[in-house]
Amino acid sequence: MTSLTRRRSRPRARALRAAAAAAAIAVALTGCGAYGPSPFAIRQADLPDEQLRASATTWGQQLAAAGVTLNLAPVVDIVTSEATRFDNPPIGALGRQYGYDEATVVAKAGAFADGMRASRVMPVFKHVPGLGHVTANTDTTANVVDTTVTADGPDVAVYRRLLQGGPAAVMVSSAIYQNIDPSAPAVFSPTVVGLARSLVGPDAMIVTNDLSAAQAVQAWRPADRAVLALSAGVDVVLASTDPSVFAEMYDAVLAKAQADPAFAQRVDDAARHVLAAKAARP
Repeated sequence: MTSLTRRRSRPRARALRAAAAAAAIAVALTGCGAYGPSPFAIRQADLPDEQLRASATTWGQQLAAAGVTLNLAPVVDIVTSEATRFDNPPIGALGRQYGYDEATVVAKAGAFADGMRASRVMPVFKHVPGLGHVTANTDTTANVVDTTVTADGPDVAVYRRLLQGGPAAVMVSSAIYQNIDPSAPAVFSPTVVGLARSLVGPDAMIVTNDLSAAQAVQAWRPADRAVLALSAGVDVVLASTDPSVFAEMYDAVLAKAQADPAFAQRVDDAARHVLAAKAARP
């Protein structure tokens, strides 16, 4: 609660500066310095692990020079197959995948993450619990339902293995997961976010996918999106596509925290996780 009400003009910790820089399609650093476009993940995966690690170190240094300390990447979603990748609009069709099996994704995404850490940029693995099998994009479609991912399957196992490699955060998907919690988008589901927490540990940071303009969440007011995500156990709510909703989100979280001690404690916990991420940054 104190973190929410503290005057913005007197910050007590430096802000994390985030960018989504897994490949050229996701990079937008206007006016922040030079960032040489990296190839799509599907092409990065063709590189030997050591070469990918070295390349990612260079990309991370460019991000760090622009003031970025948190990279909302890499994508670690396992796409169903190479033959059907274009049936997966958010990942496979865009070439955002490192591979089609657990071992390949762990090796290649792990090399990318190691390069980021070597440049003192914290990686964010996404999208828990897996977005590689859906047939619609949560950015452009409501009620996207996954019928493949399970809590004990390879899509989740990649996170357990990758998170052993060093400091990192995770991003939660906005799809609905039939086999885990079919009642709500993952980002609003205490069950799915609880699964993410079990992966990252008690002190690490969990972030949402964009909750400002994504069609997956348009059925909820911006105020409700923020409160529901934090209540589910998320630590950072992203409003990256349409920042105009931030004020409504902020006011709703503040009002809820002032009226509900349990929610205020949840906000404090979220703030502690963000501070822990800052302290853990390589």
